[in-house]
Amino acid sequence: MGSIFTKIVAGEIPSYKIAEDEHHYAFLDINPAARGHTLVIPKEEVDYIFDLSDARVQSLMLFAKNVARALDQVLEPIRIGIIVEGLEVPHAHIHLIPIYTPNQAFSLGKKIEMTPEEMQSLAEVVNKALNA
Repeated sequence: MGSIFTKIVAGEIPSYKIAEDEHHYAFLDINPAARGHTLVIPKEEVDYIFDLSDARVQSLMLFAKNVARALDQVLEPIRIGIIVEGLEVPHAHIHLIPIYTPNQAFSLGKKIEMTPEEMQSLAEVVNKALNA
């Protein structure tokens, strides 16, 4: 049985997609720790990020870097934080979390509120910046 992320990639579960290529997929976290909180995943279903091949870890990080640059351009945070903890979903993933203030407190278990319309609009704007 595939993980929830595998189902998102397959289109079985909707997502606020930001970017996709042959091997990777990026989408807004539906429980965001900050506005623009994005998940970056390999399409290959591997539970532990360090079980990915060296080439796939490198390509995943480069893909995440491109997504982070688009988030920087659109949201203008101080920087984009990165978390790789990988416990809640058995599918390797990277959290990209915009940091807006020097003392910004956030937790992956504590979310901010965003409407579906805000999420969709943000995904579209970041995707446009990424593809510009």
